[in-house]
Amino acid sequence: MRKRALAALGLVVCGLVVLAAVYPDVAPSVAQVVALDECDPATFNAAVGPDFCKNIAVGYSTTFQTLFAEAAAGTPDKKWDFEPDTLKVKQGTVISVVDQGGEPHTFTEVKQFGGGFIGGLNNNEAAVPECVNGFGDVAVARTRTLQGSTLLVNGLSKGTHYFQCCIHPWMRVKVEVQ
Repeated sequence: MRKRALAALGLVVCGLVVLAAVYPDVAPSVAQVVALDECDPATFNAAVGPDFCKNIAVGYSTTFQTLFAEAAAGTPDKKWDFEPDTLKVKQGTVISVVDQGGEPHTFTEVKQFGGGFIGGLNNNEAAVPECVNGFGDVAVARTRTLQGSTLLVNGLSKGTHYFQCCIHPWMRVKVEVQ
């Protein structure tokens, strides 16, 4: 019975390999978006809790207080960013969002860019409806990424889609699906 199961599995794998070889354009392509930040572990963990910021980058980092001060002044820290800012993909492309920063982010689709759910980081912008309830909204919670994790977004229709971090709302990406 075990041999039969292994033989069946082998046939399925071989079939998939043949399909991929015969129809290479059928397999969805993948486009990557990287979430970046430079949180200072000492100040972020003191303010938010142990192990919140897991930044392992050597060199420059931003303190918790500086992040809020810069956002309030209308000059949010540019090291908190999604890269690239604009992404052009074909329909069917899977977007892989990789959190290479030190703290959590969201990659939430919004109708238009605006504020997030932490008022002190919004630069006087109103929270967009998609972000206003924060992680209390399952739709936002599903888009959260933690340091080192990956979120896959698929099934986007043709047209322009806007994504932002509901925590750090200046982290924005425009995705154009052709």
